[in-house]
Amino acid sequence: MVIFGASGDLTKRKLLPALYSLYRDQSLPLHAFAVVGFARRAIPDFAAQMRDGCDKFARRRPVDPDVWRSFEQGISYVEGAFDDLDAYKRLDEHLKQIDRARGTQGNRVFYLSTPPSYYPVILQKLGEAGLIGGGARPFTRVIIEKPFGRDLESARALNRTAASVLREDQTYRIDHYLGKETVQNIFVLRFANSLFEPLWNAKYVDHVQLTVAEAIGVEGRGGYFEEAGIVRDMVQNHMFQFLTLMAMEPPVRFDADAVRDEKTKVLRALRPFSVEDVARDVVRAQYAAGSSMGERKPGYRDEKGVKPDSSTETYVAMKLHIDNWRWSGVPFYLRAGKALPKRVTEIAIQFKAPPPLYFGSSGRTTVEPNVLSIRIQPDEGISLKFVSKVPGQSMEVVPVAMEFRYGSSFGAEPPEAYERLILDCMLGDSTLYTRGDEAEASWRFIDRIFAGWSEASAPPVESYTFGSWGPDGADQLIARDGREWRRP
Repeated sequence: MVIFGASGDLTKRKLLPALYSLYRDQSLPLHAFAVVGFARRAIPDFAAQMRDGCDKFARRRPVDPDVWRSFEQGISYVEGAFDDLDAYKRLDEHLKQIDRARGTQGNRVFYLSTPPSYYPVILQKLGEAGLIGGGARPFTRVIIEKPFGRDLESARALNRTAASVLREDQTYRIDHYLGKETVQNIFVLRFANSLFEPLWNAKYVDHVQLTVAEAIGVEGRGGYFEEAGIVRDMVQNHMFQFLTLMAMEPPVRFDADAVRDEKTKVLRALRPFSVEDVARDVVRAQYAAGSSMGERKPGYRDEKGVKPDSSTETYVAMKLHIDNWRWSGVPFYLRAGKALPKRVTEIAIQFKAPPPLYFGSSGRTTVEPNVLSIRIQPDEGISLKFVSKVPGQSMEVVPVAMEFRYGSSFGAEPPEAYERLILDCMLGDSTLYTRGDEAEASWRFIDRIFAGWSEASAPPVESYTFGSWGPDGADQLIARDGREWRRP
């Protein structure tokens, strides 16, 4: 496995810890495996730096000295510029030496963990250097980190570049949220439980809420966030992945193409936004100065690297419709933001309320609707809210919950998302990766939001206090329909 951009934070915090955990669990071959870092600057102590990262961030920590001693024998580093063809030729020779020494047989996984502007350059140079094999064995696969483009045009251009050197089955567009156990469990929850799937449609579901909340601000990454914004950073990738898994039809079989066919159909069924729709059904905002955990926090425009007159959104809320038979008339409410009260990612399905109940002399009783909530992070689990009678002579009913939590139910911490996804790539399973047409379909919808915001008539960017649940406009968005946001 060759990691381009190996001097970056992702390699130390996520990728090498994931590989070490897989190695320790014996999911990787003990000797016929090697990891090569590739970056522009010299790192003479690359293995030592990776050991430090594994000590701090690996799921299986502290590092076992005996396991590490074996693991680090396969760690090496190549210095080179991403646009230097000679550096790729040196890399090619280095990999051939590894094949001879460790028996890796020419199998390659290239991981692009660089700024996105380098993706086309690296792909082209890999092709020019003859590092992309065309056969099934030995295999060559390329993992491309998000963001995959910043709009439809750039996503199409990147797809064309990838297609010029790779087959689609060699191209792995990664979204690490799809590696989380709870996200994968949506398949099982829906399709392996006859209790839920018959209710998973417009006849029984009132609405769906998807929430991705972060308790921190941009934390010194103002320059990056100015270019991205919360829609590009969270909605186009992570949240649309949740949306497609929740709304898709049962695939004809659980393989990569069948699953991704159904996910793409959901994106194509999203009702397109007009300029007027964006103004009415999408709310954007920036956090203002406030406090968190008793500590004073700056507003977004006070962060380093942020323009004083910035209009980049740190919060967005929107109402979507999926125009197909299953979901006709069911609104999907999405919200994502930074500087909110807590870090939580949740999908909540609220079912339609039953008719009022009449219990003799107690009179008319309106009960709360059932809610199925799926907690992606933290404390992964699933909760079902229903109503029950309070003990005693009266017929008072109150909401109660049935809870399932991974930690307490299975007594073990689930694997990190990158562990699952990296191993899937090595095994040639792209089910949890994004396909090219799927990426383009999501950008086709998202581009309409930015087009609406570019109009002179677009509503201004709202403001919300650091540590609050967002702007007033977001509450009004859902209140117009007689509903309210959950407080996870």
